[in-house]
Amino acid sequence: MDLSNEHIILRNPLLTELEPVSINAVADTGAVHLCIPEHVQIQLKLEEIDKKEVTLADGSRTLVPYVGPIELRYKNRVGFAGALVMGDQALLGVIPMEDMDLVVVPNTREVIVNPNSPNIGSSIAK
Repeated sequence: MDLSNEHIILRNPLLTELEPVSINAVADTGAVHLCIPEHVQIQLKLEEIDKKEVTLADGSRTLVPYVGPIELRYKNRVGFAGALVMGDQALLGVIPMEDMDLVVVPNTREVIVNPNSPNIGSSIAK
């Protein structure tokens, strides 16, 4: 599991009049989803779409709100995701990182745009 703190910008694409929220998120290649604290959900006026049962690091399971959509911005990348509302720190998992074509440099643990596609995000759809 690789951990890195990264500065990301989140906004509610359905309420464009709201100011975006700029936060530091833990980028974790061992995590799957975007997770946000409740205060970010409140600031962005994100509606609960569903609930998801989440298995935590200690093996326990808990039910958490799932909200969205959320627009994410990091460097020259943009993506959209849903988010689990939990914890006191934002967590950037592999689904939003893949969506924005970001990679983690193992020796520095830095999140960067994919060097194979530095100007525009790429994806595979086949």
